Amino acid sequence: MAQATMEQLRERVRGDVTTPEDPGYEEARKVYNAMIDRRPRAVVRCTQAEDVAATVYFARENQLDLAVRGGSHSVPGFGTVDNGVVVDLSGMRGVTVDPERRTARALGGATWGDFNDATHAHGLATTGGIISTTGVGGLTLGGGIGYLARGFGLSCDNLISAEVVTADGQTVTASDDEHADLFWAIRGGGGNFGVVTMFEFRLHPVADIYGGPMFFELDDAAAVLRFYREFIQDAPEEFGGFPAWQIAPPLPFIPENRHGEPFLAFVACWAGPIEEGERALRPLHDVAPVVAEHVGPMPYPALNSAFDALVPPGLQHYWKANFVRELTDEAIDAHLQHGPKVPVVNSTVHIYPINGACHRVAPNATAFAYRDATFANVIAGMWPEPADNEDNVRWVRDFYDATAPHSEEGGYINFMAGDDQDRIRANYKGNYDRLVEVKRKYDRDNLFHMNQNIKP
Repeated sequence: MAQATMEQLRERVRGDVTTPEDPGYEEARKVYNAMIDRRPRAVVRCTQAEDVAATVYFARENQLDLAVRGGSHSVPGFGTVDNGVVVDLSGMRGVTVDPERRTARALGGATWGDFNDATHAHGLATTGGIISTTGVGGLTLGGGIGYLARGFGLSCDNLISAEVVTADGQTVTASDDEHADLFWAIRGGGGNFGVVTMFEFRLHPVADIYGGPMFFELDDAAAVLRFYREFIQDAPEEFGGFPAWQIAPPLPFIPENRHGEPFLAFVACWAGPIEEGERALRPLHDVAPVVAEHVGPMPYPALNSAFDALVPPGLQHYWKANFVRELTDEAIDAHLQHGPKVPVVNSTVHIYPINGACHRVAPNATAFAYRDATFANVIAGMWPEPADNEDNVRWVRDFYDATAPHSEEGGYINFMAGDDQDRIRANYKGNYDRLVEVKRKYDRDNLFHMNQNIKP
């Protein structure tokens, strides 16, 4: 069979097909992490599942590498590829809500900002990310940790069904009733098994929350971290949030003379009755004096987008991650050594809680295996100047090397770097071999390998 040409691909899809000869190519090939500079043969801006299927089939026919781009937040740059084809889902961002059934359907390119805007109109939400420009797809396929996880589980725990374009160009529905093995695998297994063009989620009654960021002096960081590890064990599940190493941005609620200084911040989210919010957060205020805070009632989408300005597209990114069962004194000492060295205002370290509802899902019920971990630690190096790459990458690696001995072997794949491929088996622990079986069934030739790859 003759290989399809680029002209034939254009005839098969409704969306734009951009190649190096086209005037919009330089913009089309850009991704979130400016450290990534790749030149695909074509970027296909899909508008429907049929476009995705045609592009997948074209890449397979022509034996081209295939990358899938949703929200484009992949730090290792998995949303692009040299001399291959990019399925760009950014033209598929629609979200529809069924308020009576408390469900929502999001197309594959939707961001959490798109999703929250649609669901908040009905006083509903589900577990999403920390930054609203993050793609619904990428976050969910890797598990999905966010403010509401302790109360409602991970994003993938709230997934009801998904429309998936598989490696053979077929479009199937994955759910508990159809292609159940595929449904199991995409809930934590990343983009290894196909392109998800639609996600259907379970929603919960969350409209306004009580919370926001609080900044503590470095001298009080140890006390806050020790309080947090004990408090979160049996805190009400309406309580979400996390401590973070953070340089104070130039915001009005922070004293001007403290702008640019490192602090231990705590970003709190109380999703219970608003009138109980102040009391729910009082234990944090009692641990140590709060230097500055912006805490109070707010719409849930406002908290989800509060830090977007700190992480615009075009920064340099290098991240590392680990799951943590217990935040030991030794682990806290490692944080105290490296956290205050956070290099710029864009960089941060978060210690997410993943207990509560997350622990009520069996470790083999979805591909996300670390149901016995209490925390997910992410060291997110982000900075504007390429000249700082060497120093700031070293900060991330040094921090990771210091905390890894006090952590689990595996980590959250959504926060893995491109040089973490040797950790794949550990990241899935007891679920890895089953994931390989599903991979062999749906993608034996490993067409979908631009990811934290599960090799068939």
